[in-house]
Amino acid sequence: MRILLLDNLLIRRYGRLRMGPGRALACGAVRGNHRLCEYSDRDMARFFCLGIQPFGKRKMNQTLLECAKNFRPEAILIGHCDYVENETLEAIRRAVPGVRMAHFNVDPMCDAHPQEQMRARMESCDALFATTAGAEYLKPFVTGRNVVAYMPNPADTALETLDNSLRPAEDFACDLFYAGQPRKGDPRLDFIRRLKEALEGKPLRFDIVGMYGRAPVMGGADYDDLLASAKMSLNINRYFGMKWYSSDRIAHLMGSGICTALYDGDQMQRFFSPEEALFFHDVPDLVEQLLAVQQDDARRRALAAAGRKRYHALFSGERILRFMLETLFEQPYSEPYEWAEEVYR
Repeated sequence: MRILLLDNLLIRRYGRLRMGPGRALACGAVRGNHRLCEYSDRDMARFFCLGIQPFGKRKMNQTLLECAKNFRPEAILIGHCDYVENETLEAIRRAVPGVRMAHFNVDPMCDAHPQEQMRARMESCDALFATTAGAEYLKPFVTGRNVVAYMPNPADTALETLDNSLRPAEDFACDLFYAGQPRKGDPRLDFIRRLKEALEGKPLRFDIVGMYGRAPVMGGADYDDLLASAKMSLNINRYFGMKWYSSDRIAHLMGSGICTALYDGDQMQRFFSPEEALFFHDVPDLVEQLLAVQQDDARRRALAAAGRKRYHALFSGERILRFMLETLFEQPYSEPYEWAEEVYR
């Protein structure tokens, strides 16, 4: 299939890339033997703007239409492309008869901005995908002419190249790793503070990036180095208890063979067993489990290895893309996807 991927590919970062869902889907397209064309809306808009932002957006939309005419895709996948106008998508439909379009959104659907993005695409796209599950978040965007579905955060072994489960405890610079940029009012601030206090004096080195005066690391090889330094990791989100939601951090952590702790209220037990991840309910429970794994490195390595294997098996970019295309083209599912209950028409 000929696939046009519209996403923020961060060309202007000169290699300081985030390995996000769009890149994992691109890898999945290549692994699935699809013909892929990538178009980075923000990079192209900046390239064309000449200091005049509206001009850059207008020219970007013009060249996107030209790209679609030249490539003639069968499917278009649209990430968080706020610069891409629906009028351009309609022009593409006229120029490329039969093309199917899907928007994918990887932000928490209880926030206003991703809701606005989904609302903006619900009439122009044939399918909408979000990394938040739950009828209350997905069904409002069903029009009767589209399909709205949950999608997990994809990973790929070409992106998540590490396997920390193969390395002994003495190889790591820290025992527990967390990276985030919580703002005032974010419940993660209090959670991390309480966890930090609970671990003081305990034989466990806790490395926190993006907080307490530590600058965030936005991507590139520096981010890979941070992942390589971690024996265990914490995956918590801005909102606790949203069904199956996580930022793409979970793919980076579990996909890299890092023993990962997950909040049990996010219901990820649907996909991972206690032999593949640490599920905790509150700070005392988390501290108890972390210290137990800290004292048993064989268990840590087994958890990390099983979690990595399971994540890549369930949530590879190739498999997620296949689910998205089968949903988009209203085809029978080729296999029983574990999250297929979260598809709404």
